[in-house]
Amino acid sequence: MTIDVAVVGAGISGLTAAYRLRQRLGPDARIDVYEADERVGGILKTVDVGSPGADPIGIDVGAEAFIVRRPEALGLVTELGLADRVVSPTGRRPALWARGRLREMPRPALMGIPATPDAVADLADPGDLARMAAEPDRPFEWVPGSDISVGDLVADRFGPSVVSRSVDPMLGGVYSSLAADIGLREALPALAARLDAGASSLTEAVRELLDNPTASGPVFGTLIGGYRVLVDALSDAARPDLRFSAAVTDIRRDDGRWALLTGDQPVADASYDGVVLAAPAWMTGHMLQRAAPEVASTLRAIERAKSVVVSMTLAPHTALPDNSGVLVATGEDLRAKAFTLSSRKWAHLGQPGAAVSVRASFGRYGQPVPGEDAQPGIDGMLREWAAADLDRVCAAAGIDSVTGRIVDTVVQRWTLPRYAPGHLAAIAHAEDALPAGLALAGNAVRGVGVPACIGQAGRAVERLVAALGA
Repeated sequence: MTIDVAVVGAGISGLTAAYRLRQRLGPDARIDVYEADERVGGILKTVDVGSPGADPIGIDVGAEAFIVRRPEALGLVTELGLADRVVSPTGRRPALWARGRLREMPRPALMGIPATPDAVADLADPGDLARMAAEPDRPFEWVPGSDISVGDLVADRFGPSVVSRSVDPMLGGVYSSLAADIGLREALPALAARLDAGASSLTEAVRELLDNPTASGPVFGTLIGGYRVLVDALSDAARPDLRFSAAVTDIRRDDGRWALLTGDQPVADASYDGVVLAAPAWMTGHMLQRAAPEVASTLRAIERAKSVVVSMTLAPHTALPDNSGVLVATGEDLRAKAFTLSSRKWAHLGQPGAAVSVRASFGRYGQPVPGEDAQPGIDGMLREWAAADLDRVCAAAGIDSVTGRIVDTVVQRWTLPRYAPGHLAAIAHAEDALPAGLALAGNAVRGVGVPACIGQAGRAVERLVAALGA
C-alpha cells in the first residue's frame, strides 16, 4: 500500500524530514509539504547582493554558518553531493565591544565563561575578579539534575560583570537571549554533565572541558552560494508536493487517519497516515489543540526571541576591522548587539574587487524590535543605526567611516524559541505525549542550530516510520 505523509513547515527541518521520508518510504510514497509562506527555507534565506557593475553574490540573512564538529549538517551536505561547496572561516577572530571600545574576546573560555580571572582581567569589575579567583575554594552546593540559567550560575560564582561582558555576547548571538534567560542544560549540556558528575566548582568544570576537547579543527563552516544551495538540493531530492500559502490551523483524527485544515476548512485530499510537525512551536501548538491538548499547551507556552538582521553591502575595497565580527556586551550604548564582518570571515566573500558584506543584528528576548506595521519607518531607522554603530566600531579600529560607501541594505526579521531552564525536559514530555502517527521537528525541540534541526528531523522520521510499521 502507498503511504501518505504530510510535513508541516518547509524550513530546514521540514525539508530534511521530507528527504528522510523519501529515503525510508520509497519513490511511491505520497509526501506533501505544507508551508504558510510562499517560499521554502524558513529562517534560512539567501539574497543576491552586489554593487553596480559587479557580479551579485549570495549572502545569507538568516543563519550563516553551521557547526562542522557536529555530524548532522556536514553529513547531510556530503550526502547531497555538496561537500565541495563547504568552506571554513578565514581564521580571523571576533572582537568584543565592551566598556566603550574594541577588545579581544576572553581566552580561555567556554562560550564566554572564563577559565581564569586573567581571561577577563580588562573586562570584569575588580570585585568580580576577586570573586572568581576565590571561587574554587567557596562552598559549591550543586544538586545533580538542577536546572538553572547560565546567567544565574555564572553571576553567582563569577559575578555579574563576567556575565554581561563575556557570556552574554557569546550566547546572545546563538539564542537571541541574554544568559539569564537561557537554561544551562539547554545551552551547555556538557557543562551541566560535569557539574552533575561532581565537579567541585564552576572553575573546575570549565577547565576540565577546555582541557579535554572532544574535537579539533575548524568549528564552523558555510556553503558557497549560501544556504539556498542546501535548501534547493533537499527539495530536489525529497520530491514532495509543495503547498505554499497553506497555513495549517488544525489537525484531526478521522477514520484512523490525520486530516489537516487550513483556515476553518479541511484541505482537499489532505488525509494522511502520519504527520511530521516542523512549523514554529507556537504555530504547532495551535494546530494540536484538538488532537493533543497537553502537547499544545506546552508548545504554546514557549516564549519567542525576536531579532532583526540588517545586511549591508558596501562598495568594493571598503576597509573593515581585521576581525570576523564584533560581539557587543550588555549595557553598551551601541544599538546593535553584534556585527558579522562577512567579507572578513569568509574568504569566498572577500575576493578582491567584490562587494563588501556586513551583517548587523538587533533585538533579543524581552527586547524585540517592532515591525513596520507597528512602527512605520522602523526599517529606515534600523539601517541608520546599523551604519552609525558600524562607523563607531570602525573608528575604534582606526578606519574611516563606511556610511558613504553603503550601496544596498536588506532588513530581515527572525523569531527563535527561548530555551529557558526546563525547556528540554518539557519538550521531552511533550514528545512522549504525542499520539501515534505524529512527530515533532523544528528548532524548538533539541536546539536552534542547523545541525540540531537536521538531527531532530531524522529522529522525527524514525519515530513516525516506526509508528506506521513501514
